[in-house]
Amino acid sequence: MNYLKGLKYQVWAILWTIFILILCCIKMPDSKETGIFFTGFDKLVHLGFFYVLTVLLLYGKINHQHSYSFRSLTIFKIILITASVGGGIEMIQYAFFPYRSAEWWDFGCDMIGVAMGIFSYILLHKSDYHEKKA
Repeated sequence: MNYLKGLKYQVWAILWTIFILILCCIKMPDSKETGIFFTGFDKLVHLGFFYVLTVLLLYGKINHQHSYSFRSLTIFKIILITASVGGGIEMIQYAFFPYRSAEWWDFGCDMIGVAMGIFSYILLHKSDYHEKKA
């Protein structure tokens, strides 16, 4: 029951996950036909989506506990959640959408975005630089 109370702090992350799911399942124009997208654009989008998702999950956790510090288990849970979302999206694309393709590279870029988000948190909030300055 305590998890349900904490979900209200994750509203932005939940909405962003739904947004990712929708965009990863709709039919996109062929980049060769339109000339709008460059090679690798899809990978960059995956990286950005999951970077933002990780930041929103961390933001929700920080607001929930009113503190910037939390255990390594929380970081592990965020990695597990984002890996499940990324892997789930690839499996959905493989099973249900013939116009989309499931690729390991997409999942890899998802996880690079997650790593970047966690690294940003560690760099900006976990460091005690601001405490040493005071």
